[in-house]
Amino acid sequence: MLPKLTPDLKIGVIGLGYVGLPLALAFSEKYEVIGYDLDEGRISSLHNGCDLTLQVSEDDLKKSKLILSSDFNDLLGCEVYIITVPTPVDENKKPDISSLLQASETVGNMLKEGDIVIYESTVYPGCTEEDCVPVLEKESGLNYNLDFFCAYSPERVSPGDPVHTLRNIVKVTSGSNPETADFVDKLYSSIIDAGTHKASSIKIAEASKAIENAQRDINISFVNELALIFDKMEIDTKEVLDAAATKWNFLNFKPGLVGGHCIGVDPYYLSFKAESLGYHPRVILSGRYVNDQMASFVVNKCVKLMVKKNIQIMGSRALMMGITFKENCPDIRNSKVIDIVSELKQFGIDVDVYDPLAEKEQVSTHYDISLITDIYKQKYQLIILAVAHNEFLSIDFGKMKNFDTILFDTRAVLNREWVDGRL
Repeated sequence: MLPKLTPDLKIGVIGLGYVGLPLALAFSEKYEVIGYDLDEGRISSLHNGCDLTLQVSEDDLKKSKLILSSDFNDLLGCEVYIITVPTPVDENKKPDISSLLQASETVGNMLKEGDIVIYESTVYPGCTEEDCVPVLEKESGLNYNLDFFCAYSPERVSPGDPVHTLRNIVKVTSGSNPETADFVDKLYSSIIDAGTHKASSIKIAEASKAIENAQRDINISFVNELALIFDKMEIDTKEVLDAAATKWNFLNFKPGLVGGHCIGVDPYYLSFKAESLGYHPRVILSGRYVNDQMASFVVNKCVKLMVKKNIQIMGSRALMMGITFKENCPDIRNSKVIDIVSELKQFGIDVDVYDPLAEKEQVSTHYDISLITDIYKQKYQLIILAVAHNEFLSIDFGKMKNFDTILFDTRAVLNREWVDGRL
């Protein structure tokens, strides 16, 4: 017997990051919601009205009815569990679903008859029913699709994007049987203004998420490859793209560093599943290959520009503007900027990193980098705009430059007269 969609419905959201927190807050406006995260520091910050992901305002946190907890016992009695934990790749680019399985184990220990477990974390097609459901069955002692039910509704969060938010992005839903699919679709419809799309199966919904970001990755890899080619031709990539974009059906993707926890990760989930079935995906992996070499291209181009200006490489100073994986977002996960920093250091260049949006302790812990707070204290022979945060765009880089300074713009957003090179 499925739960009833009433204000008394008790929902537990496991994982309060970029995906889970906005989702929990939205559901808490209509239902009883417990937001759980095993990071006690995260819960403490949220209790104080501080969301380090910048997804939710202090006012929204303080006025919400959301119950926040780092004690999994507070999830007891929930009828719907929504799992939104990270699913990264390991050092070998293989899917790391350890957090997903751990969350499944936690939920499995408190499952009761009639409960529904919804997964939102990005996975490869089949993961929910082939990897997670067995954990739920083992821990609960219950039978899938007889005693409890599952669903998959892929997250579509765009961190740092004030336009495409949870409520105004169409939500894909699915369920382990028709009744569960209907319930889950109605549940999300109650908070999503843009509407929902009910997929015919969990595996279809999983696959739809996997290809969303793989498609973007491939399209960006195409323009990145164009940037590599046009650099050899000594023509400006942005000018070429601007000209091509005058045609109505041209897809205006831009070259750049492709990191983060979605575009830089999801293609590996899809290729992993394909390879497990005996198919080697050439297009998907070739796109990843091109995008993964862009940091090296930026470094080599900068060094060549320095040599052209007779700037001493060894012992010179470089300023890296931004370390997050995208603009106007504090998320540093899988940032490709760190690859540029590492390669510059291999050339004997001292690198300072400035990013007012990134959390200093996280950067120090994950990358062993101490962020600077004053970009005018030192004279730099190389300045790289790695991330186009809005507040960077108001800086007069022309005044920061000396005759022996190289300014490289990876996002092609700065005054063309200032820059020595750009993607």
